[in-house]
Amino acid sequence: MAEDAESGGEKTEDASSKKLSKAREEGQVAKSTEISSVFVLLAGVIALSATAAYMYNNLLAVLYFHFNFEKIPLLTPLEAVRLLAFDTEKIIFICIPAMLAMMVMALLANVAQVGFAISWKALEPKFSRLDPINGFKQKFSSRAVVEFVKSIIKISVITMVAYYSIKGELTEISVLYDYGIGQLLLFILKVAFWIFIKVCLIMIVVAMLDYAYQKWKFLEDQKMTKKEVKDEAKQTDGDPQVKSRIRQLQHDAARKRMMADVPDADVVVTNPTRLAIAIKYDGSKMEAPQVLAKGAGRVAENIRKIARENDVPLVEDKPLARNLYGSVDIGQEVPMELFQAVAEVLAYVYKLKGRTR
Repeated sequence: MAEDAESGGEKTEDASSKKLSKAREEGQVAKSTEISSVFVLLAGVIALSATAAYMYNNLLAVLYFHFNFEKIPLLTPLEAVRLLAFDTEKIIFICIPAMLAMMVMALLANVAQVGFAISWKALEPKFSRLDPINGFKQKFSSRAVVEFVKSIIKISVITMVAYYSIKGELTEISVLYDYGIGQLLLFILKVAFWIFIKVCLIMIVVAMLDYAYQKWKFLEDQKMTKKEVKDEAKQTDGDPQVKSRIRQLQHDAARKRMMADVPDADVVVTNPTRLAIAIKYDGSKMEAPQVLAKGAGRVAENIRKIARENDVPLVEDKPLARNLYGSVDIGQEVPMELFQAVAEVLAYVYKLKGRTR
């Protein structure tokens, strides 16, 4: 309970994509070792089936070499080393096809589950792993209990499959003493092959159930508290107070630029005290009059002050001021429906200044 209070409550929120991505970088993914085991076992079965003749001939050669009894070898240390080297070489070459197939399938099994990703952080040494207290706790965690139960089930299933498979061959086993070396080898390979097939079929079901559990457990472990969700949103989008301050600074900068344009205006339309809109028109550059600045209250007062200081005429027109303030943004041209009213104001200003329209 204290831990929940510190972290902001219970973990009830689904993990965000950012947290899942971070977990992936650290090597934490939903992965079932049973999927890899099944892929490896299937690869072994397929490799054994595809290379059965190759393995049979090589094993037969090894057995004949040792049990032909054409001559009794003198087991000196040198001869023992020579026999060991011969057997090791033969065993390696016999196992290479199956071993390569299983290595490739193990890699494909992991890529199929989590994609191709190398996490260097997962390889970094962590002294926390040497903590005996944490290690003891992990031995009795829910995940450890599940893994223990799963191991017991696997061992029991494999033992039962092997037992009943061999039991079904007892009739043939009882007459094996009449078989030759080649026949004995074929019998062993046949029984082993069918044991692998039966175990694979059962392990596929176990792997599917285990993957579903691992996926659920991973997502449960990655869940977030409401506080964590809010903190992450702040880190992603920025602190609301900081964002508000940035907007305020941007607004102040825009206002200063706007005020700097007021001296270039031809006229300032007022309401007369609440609103002020500065307008400029240059027939050689503009298709229509343009609003250089606008504001209400204190901003309008500053616009009027700057206009007076720079001899920009102030014209009171309440309806036009309201329409311009509400419908035209700074830097935009006056809309067509206000052309007539604005033209009349400009004509009045030009007349005062003695300019031609």
